[in-house]
Amino acid sequence: MHIFFITPEAVPCSRAGGLGDVSYFLPWALSKMGHSVTVMVPKYRGAEEFPLRRLDPLTRTIDLSISRRQADYHELSLEGGHRLILVDCPDLFDRPGIYGNEFGDYDDNAERFIFFSKAAFSILPELVDGNEPTVVHAHDWPSGLVPMYLSVSRAGDSRLSGVGAVFTYHNLENQGTFPYYDFAMTGLDWSHFTFQGLEFHGLLNLTKAGLIGAHLISTVSHRYARETLSPELGKGLEGLLKERHKNIRSVLHGVDYKIWDPSVDAVILKNYSLNDLSGKRECRAHLARLFGLEDSPLPIVAVISRLLPRKGLDLIVKAMPELLKLPLKLIFMGTGEDQYISFLRETARANSGRVGLKLAYDPPLMHHILSGADIFLNPSRFEPCGLEQLYSLKYGTVPLVRATGGLDDTVTDELSRPDEGTGFKFVDYTAEALLEALKNVLERFHVADAWRSLMRRGMLEDFSWERSAAAYEDIYTQALGVANEKRD
Repeated sequence: MHIFFITPEAVPCSRAGGLGDVSYFLPWALSKMGHSVTVMVPKYRGAEEFPLRRLDPLTRTIDLSISRRQADYHELSLEGGHRLILVDCPDLFDRPGIYGNEFGDYDDNAERFIFFSKAAFSILPELVDGNEPTVVHAHDWPSGLVPMYLSVSRAGDSRLSGVGAVFTYHNLENQGTFPYYDFAMTGLDWSHFTFQGLEFHGLLNLTKAGLIGAHLISTVSHRYARETLSPELGKGLEGLLKERHKNIRSVLHGVDYKIWDPSVDAVILKNYSLNDLSGKRECRAHLARLFGLEDSPLPIVAVISRLLPRKGLDLIVKAMPELLKLPLKLIFMGTGEDQYISFLRETARANSGRVGLKLAYDPPLMHHILSGADIFLNPSRFEPCGLEQLYSLKYGTVPLVRATGGLDDTVTDELSRPDEGTGFKFVDYTAEALLEALKNVLERFHVADAWRSLMRRGMLEDFSWERSAAAYEDIYTQALGVANEKRD
């Protein structure tokens, strides 16, 4: 089948978070399975560094009611075998950031991503091969209008009548809500701006467009799919999600084990494997040197995270006085809010040799942390999927996570399933629960044989992109079935 990925970010040309990785590795895995995959993404600043080919015949004029802008299209062929089409409009996308800059989100994000959705949708009829089953897979609010446009346009364009539509929400914290008057830019009839349509408490909601327009909906973990049916994590969309719950599927993110595997990792100091863990000791000593930690047998606990409340940094702040009384060393890597940056700077300064800090997103350093740490800590308040815990399992760095979202789905708790676990979990979102769980982990760390068995069970887990792609292949087939039922 031919799969069109419509996404606001895609490696190698753009990345703000995990979606950028998904939009490369999932198409790559689907291509390996024999599917034709075209990824469509805005052409942001910096993309000109890649060998792009301009697709002149596809130039379009996009009417946004407040302006008419030209969309140009450029193609980049990727080693993975899939195709990347970049939608170009310098006034909207030639900027320092994808969604905003250091001062916050761009004020014209409604215009920017309505334009992108219109531009991506407008060339679909020319790219669809009537002899090949076709699915459009749109991601998050910046692409949410595409399934809606498909839903509205199928009856008037036979080329689109059998096209399946899938919409994935990665995180409902960001829904693409804008003032009601921005609805005019969509070009849709105002009859769609109702409570049953794109209206959301008087605002335009672009996530609703995807949830309503798609044949099937997916999200990034089984637990998160259930959590978003509640007011706490549904963020006002739980009613619509309950209405469509039979059409919701969930697929975990994957891992590229050519990159994230300590037996082949070209970055780390010494490779090691399931059957020979000796290299991890050398990686551990190297990590301690990198962060100026004291040379001692105390376990190294690592946090790789954006420094935000929802990532559990508020719990860590509350727990820190007691954490520092435990027999461990701490490493933090990430960027985020000033209050947490200041707190961690002061904590590291006052506890030199026991607390290490890197205030940056540093991919090579992440490899060194995962290969050298003993325990990976993620106490998130919510986590739709998460990737770092998947990496940590492969590196024999035992995860301690809060039982939420993808963290709950991917880590098997050793306390509740002895000799079957791959890590540890705690439930209550409190500093006390975090501390109690960590104390339990530290007790087991010193039982060497049991700890090595725990490490190896985690290293055996398979979260490959091939596995995720097979699950999506099934979803696409189902979406095509629904599309053809409606056509008949």
